[in-house]
Amino acid sequence: MLMRTDPFRELDRLSQQVFSGGRRPAAMPMDAWREDDSVWVKFDLPGVDPESVDLSVEKDVLTVQAERKPEIKEGAETVISERPTGTFSRQLFLGETLDTEHIEATYDAGVLSLRIPVGEQAKPRKIEISTGTHKELQS
Repeated sequence: MLMRTDPFRELDRLSQQVFSGGRRPAAMPMDAWREDDSVWVKFDLPGVDPESVDLSVEKDVLTVQAERKPEIKEGAETVISERPTGTFSRQLFLGETLDTEHIEATYDAGVLSLRIPVGEQAKPRKIEISTGTHKELQS
């Protein structure tokens, strides 16, 4: 039989439940970085059925929703229940410089990976400098 031996973990869990209105916070940890002409975002969603993942973009807001269903059957005696279940949601504000029309998403081994291309207007570009006599630039 599996036993819990950390009394402080139970105290932490109890305080979370009291201060969050009895609900467990639904975690969806993520990493995000820019590499070349794309922004990459990865969400950890272990145990989530890919069919339950909903990804949407409205204006510049990306919303990720997923559901992890409980595996403990009703009527079974729960000994320890630490893995969060239910609906998880996370919103990201993308900004106007990302191309939200061409987002690519894959789900593999419990990780949702997004590639968001940087829009052409935000890519670095070289500005040619001319030489010679030209009219002064006027504001």
